[in-house]
Amino acid sequence: MSTAAKPGQDLALPRDPLPASIPRVRGAELAAVYYGQRRSGDFYDCIRVNKECVLFGLFDIAGGLEETRPIVVALQETFRSSGAQVLAPHDANSLEAMLELWIRLNRAVMSAAGGVHSCPAFIGCYNEEIMTLSYVNAGHPPGICRDEDSLRFLEATALPLGLFSHSIPDSSVMFLRPGNGVLLVSKGILEARRRSDEFGIERVGEYFLETGFQSAHETCVGVLGRVRQFMGTAPTHNDVTALSLVRLTQATI
Repeated sequence: MSTAAKPGQDLALPRDPLPASIPRVRGAELAAVYYGQRRSGDFYDCIRVNKECVLFGLFDIAGGLEETRPIVVALQETFRSSGAQVLAPHDANSLEAMLELWIRLNRAVMSAAGGVHSCPAFIGCYNEEIMTLSYVNAGHPPGICRDEDSLRFLEATALPLGLFSHSIPDSSVMFLRPGNGVLLVSKGILEARRRSDEFGIERVGEYFLETGFQSAHETCVGVLGRVRQFMGTAPTHNDVTALSLVRLTQATI
């Protein structure tokens, strides 16, 4: 027996987030890859906010796929609308804008969840003109920067989204030289296990340093392949996602 909807009642199923469309980046390459089907709250998105800046984010919302769907939708809407708003002006201070974006994303998560709900996140803004990456690491696994033959770990600068209504985040900025790159991975990659051994952030760093890929897409595919090789089976224990930004050695238009 069907039930008629009351006036003003919406019986539609919760919306899904919009697919992420990776923008073309002048002088660099941005890519994101995940393995298999979504099982929980991993989510990434990328948008161009003005003619010289690209904004990207990797989020890990606690909970299962159905539980996190409304939070993902609200998070994406805020990421796209507020990201474009605070970073669009040509004279915007990127560090201050990233902090404002963190504040708005934090409110969006708490509002959609109806209270406290943990969401570690890494949000970055790459400026094509001055080749800098401004970022906030909100309790996410460290980003890894490859600088020629050395690594730099981009540790947390803020608490995870969704935990406190009032918190003071921090942001940071770094310059990317030709051939340098940044690799972000989800918790599912770090927690991939072979018996009692975890893959861990050190193995991600070793992979990123020894491969030296000039392609962001190859970098992401390669680290997922390394995880599968380590486990000896397909990684189905959790969402497994990688996102990479690599500055090219030759300029592109």
